[in-house]
Amino acid sequence: MYARVTAFDVDPRDLDLDDAQESFEKLVLPEMRKVTGYEGFYLLRTSRGKGLLIALWEDEQAAVSSENTGYYAEQMELWIPLLGKRPPERDLFEVAIADHPEEIE
Repeated sequence: MYARVTAFDVDPRDLDLDDAQESFEKLVLPEMRKVTGYEGFYLLRTSRGKGLLIALWEDEQAAVSSENTGYYAEQMELWIPLLGKRPPERDLFEVAIADHPEEIE
């Protein structure tokens, strides 16, 4: 599994993070789910505007090709400028350990 990670730092006075998250969930996530090799997505954020977007992909090829697929790529091009005054840092990582324990009842 591979993860495309985008670190961002926005001023919450310039961007309503709740509104941005809601739009992302409605517009971008449904399209990501259609891309071959998509494994999941995490948004981590603080109230001060720092955060990480983590998109999980089946393999390196899926992670790389996802950047060039239709609507998802177009939306990411629109979203990246909103993620702060300085360009967000983006990297591709191999996921060395993934632990998602099942909920114990």
